[in-house]
Amino acid sequence: MSHGPHANHPAIVKRLNRAAGHLRSIVDMIGEERPCVDIAQQLQAVENAIASAKRALINDHIDHCLVHAEEGEGTRRAVEQFRAISKYW
Repeated sequence: MSHGPHANHPAIVKRLNRAAGHLRSIVDMIGEERPCVDIAQQLQAVENAIASAKRALINDHIDHCLVHAEEGEGTRRAVEQFRAISKYW
């Protein structure tokens, strides 16, 4: 179900691309035998970036998609969508 472009998706893509770059650098760090504490710190940063992107996507879905229930799709469908996406929160 789509209701046109999501204004926040480009920002979410930027976050994910940045996280992907960091993840590639972590692979290099492992190959370079960098200290485990440095690698763990970078992994935590990537994990936080991905979690932040996920929250932004879910919030965007709530703001952008569920509001259309008021425009004729009905409350039942909105509740179904909210239940479906909330398991990823």
